[in-house]
Amino acid sequence: MKIEDVPQDLKFFKDTKIRDIAYAVDNDGCYQTVVSDGWIIKNDAIDITWDHISENCENIKKDIQKGKISPLVYHMEKNLMSLNLLSSYTGISKRHIKKHMKPDVFNALSEDILQKYADMLRITVDELKKI
Repeated sequence: MKIEDVPQDLKFFKDTKIRDIAYAVDNDGCYQTVVSDGWIIKNDAIDITWDHISENCENIKKDIQKGKISPLVYHMEKNLMSLNLLSSYTGISKRHIKKHMKPDVFNALSEDILQKYADMLRITVDELKKI
């Protein structure tokens, strides 16, 4: 693609300083990096992905209300956090995090552990405890 053909379909980057970098061919036939405001095809893929995540979050909410899982699972899904990533960021072992996904264990967690999760998820402890 030529530099002048790099898509500029502003959607997800509106009112942000974030932009995509695309590679395009200049007039001399050399590749150059070009700032792009987005691409409709990529925007559509992102929309589909967020719809899927929202659907998963709704199903997780139902399981929380039924007492099957803890709110931690919801916040992990909402923030695209895998068990490995959450463990890495918090320093809490994967085995312990799995236990914390159970409502009875989660409800008995100390303020310190809850605060560690909340800090990593950039929410308050109260927000962590509910959905």
